[in-house]
Amino acid sequence: MKYIVADFTITCEDGLLQTCKDLLADMAGNAGFESFEDNDTNHLKGYVQEECLDKNALDNGIADFPIEHVEISYTLQEMEDKDWNSTWEEEGFEPINIQDKVLVFDAKQPLSSFQILPSTIAIAIDAKLAFGTGTHQTTQMVISALLQEELKDKRVLDCGCGTGILSIAASKLGAQECIGYDIDEWSVKNAKHNAEINQVDNLSVFHGDSRVLSHINGVFDIVMANINRNILLKDMDKFKEVMSGAQATLILSGFYEEDIPLLLEKATSLGLHEKSRNTDDHWACLILEP
Repeated sequence: MKYIVADFTITCEDGLLQTCKDLLADMAGNAGFESFEDNDTNHLKGYVQEECLDKNALDNGIADFPIEHVEISYTLQEMEDKDWNSTWEEEGFEPINIQDKVLVFDAKQPLSSFQILPSTIAIAIDAKLAFGTGTHQTTQMVISALLQEELKDKRVLDCGCGTGILSIAASKLGAQECIGYDIDEWSVKNAKHNAEINQVDNLSVFHGDSRVLSHINGVFDIVMANINRNILLKDMDKFKEVMSGAQATLILSGFYEEDIPLLLEKATSLGLHEKSRNTDDHWACLILEP
């Protein structure tokens, strides 16, 4: 699967730069962009799957930018799979400690190199082209939400599973069975690989989008989806259909605080209501229940 990187250049008053970046990222999310990289200059990089890029929506959003006297231009460039892989292989990532209860670390480093509590759950991630090392705020917030749930003997669904990190965390927290799916074939392979190195044998991973749910038997006690806002809005009805009933929980992340009202409106239409929420640096996580 091909990714495209957009390099946005923003020309505005210095005091408005961060606001412009936040608005631009939110608007680009409507055009299919999944993640962004801010290097503290007037540039913002955005990453989008080639097939998900809505260039008309992107151009219209820039043309109707809500702040006057702001100029935004951008260039698009294809990114080869091998470039993503090379970056992960060479750089890796720093360990992430979540509430002293879960440590996510680069599988290339030995666990013995970290000082952790005996009760801390350790998760090794060998990231190859897949989103989800634990470094992003949304991943950490979903794991924090899982820590608040009773997972023993529960069946868990991981929508857009990436590296498999959330399913692996759920399994190590006591889930009886985890099912994941992802539209990226690399992610499917990577999730299976990470399950193996973490000795997790109750995770099954499927290749495809939410349509794969029609081929999976049974319902789920926990459904989690760390995906961009538009896909959450499109697929939330499918998530609701596979929830096990009144005691089931839906955990959503991958979107900004400003998107919460829109997602709650959709949730309400499906008979779901907010149980709790968390935010971190403009990113948000919603926990919903019937």
